[in-house]
Formats: sequence, structure tokens, C-alpha cells
Amino acid sequence: MSTTNISKPRGRPRTFDIDQAIAITQHLFHAHGYDAVGITDITQVLGINPPSFYAAFGSKAGLYALILARYGRTNAIPLETLLLPDRPVAACLSAVLDEAARRYGANPAAAGCLVLEGIHTKDAEALCAARGAYTAAEAAIRSYIAERYPDKAEQLTDFVSVTMTGLSAQSRNGHNVERLLATAHLAGVALEQALPK
Repeated sequence: MSTTNISKPRGRPRTFDIDQAIAITQHLFHAHGYDAVGITDITQVLGINPPSFYAAFGSKAGLYALILARYGRTNAIPLETLLLPDRPVAACLSAVLDEAARRYGANPAAAGCLVLEGIHTKDAEALCAARGAYTAAEAAIRSYIAERYPDKAEQLTDFVSVTMTGLSAQSRNGHNVERLLATAHLAGVALEQALPK
């Protein structure tokens, strides 16, 4: 019978749940913005020390990439359920804007879109992660429009993207859900006019 020596990892074992830590820090980044949150803020809210943080996440930007992935699964606008092939394109894009208004204004303590607000960071690695998520959402919208209106896909994607960016910014400026929805509805009227039925 042979035995194998398995060396133990150095230091104290992790005593916190990674998924829970990502959920907690997601709120922190959403509420304050990427640049305003420091390692000290993160370690204090998680009740860990910096070595444990770096062992778990590698870096602040590494944690942020995990947060963006979680946000995409749990809090982002569900484009796949709103952009339906059997419904009018304008109605579906309007539904996306309405959902954005509701989600961005739902929690004044963490208003706006985590991804859209993240593209303002000065950290190159975090900016790359935020832009990746932003670009993927734009590509999904563009592809959806292009299936029926290829000549209008670029212009209308820009319109929807700019509207969503404005809704996010205004929610962070204190606009409530009702005001955001009013703006989204006006944008919906413009979409209806731009796209024939």
C-alpha cells in the first residue's frame, strides 16, 4: 500500500463563501462605483484580511470581472427574453427600455447599470471587463434588429444604447422609476415611428 503526501496550503484556510463575497461586493461597487471602492473597503465589508482577498480574487479587477459575470446572470436586463422574433421589433426594444428604467431606478442606493457605470473607470483591466459586457449587449441588440431591418440596425442600436446610458445616468442623479419610465416611453414612441410595422 502506498501513501501520498499532500501538502497543505500555506496560511489560514479561507473562512468565507466566495459566492456570497461576490454578491456583497457587487452591491458595494454598484453603490459607489469601481474607482471609489478600495481594497480596504472590500476587506472590511467581507471581514477578511488583504492576503485572503488576494488569494481568493487575485486583484480588485479580478473580483470585478466575477461581479460583472454574476450581474449578467442575475441583474442585467434579460435581452434573450425581451427580444422576441415573433413580436414587432419596436415593441421589443421599447420593452428593453422599460425594463432598464425599472431596474436602474429600483434601488436608489445602487442606481443605474453596473456595466454602464463601469465603463467610466480609470482602471484598464476593469474597463476592459466592463466594455466587454457592454459590447456583448450591444451586439445582441444589433443582431436582433438586423434580422428584420439590416439598414437600420446600427442607427437604432446606437439610439437604444444612448437611451439606456441616459437612463442609467439619470437614475444615479436621483430620477425615480416614474420619471425614468416616462423617458423610456418617449423613446418607445420614437422607435415606433422609426420602424414600420
